[in-house]
Amino acid sequence: MRTLLALLGFTAGLLARGQEAPRLSLERSSITFVSDAPLERIEAANTAAVGLLDPGQRTFAVRIPVRSFTGFNSPLQREHFLENYMEVDLHANATFQGRIIEAVDLTMPGTYSVRAKGTFTVHGVERERILPCQVVVAADGVRVTSTFDVVLADHAIRVPRVVQQKLAGTVQVKVDLLFHRGDKRP
Repeated sequence: MRTLLALLGFTAGLLARGQEAPRLSLERSSITFVSDAPLERIEAANTAAVGLLDPGQRTFAVRIPVRSFTGFNSPLQREHFLENYMEVDLHANATFQGRIIEAVDLTMPGTYSVRAKGTFTVHGVERERILPCQVVVAADGVRVTSTFDVVLADHAIRVPRVVQQKLAGTVQVKVDLLFHRGDKRP
């Protein structure tokens, strides 16, 4: 709940500044994760994220509804992911909000390798993270891609001993976000 309030506060702050810098809304998202354990490979994807990017301030907020992940090996596997590991009734969203560290001009077309520093919240557990990102600025928007690992134990996601050969303790996450000028709000 605290993260959702912070995300709403961030959005309100963007709105209060008026037309200082055009903000960009998340138009298209692809978030995938892979758990590559000795006995099983699990892959899932999500295209339902919402978010905002303020190019002038280099700040951002993204919210991913956990229930929207699809593509598991079976419906039962998805059910276990949602209920037993992610506990979506208690923690409906994953979020990442923060700032791009490098002083790049996100209003100028080009390709930039940057780091995004912020609060990454999964399973209700907040962790400060610095993630490497590739940012492509074009006339119609900003595309952000990143690949990083998430250690399940860092977010209080317990893997029972009986499934440790089927579920990796660290999952690889790939993010591909396209921000455009618009009015979609998280």
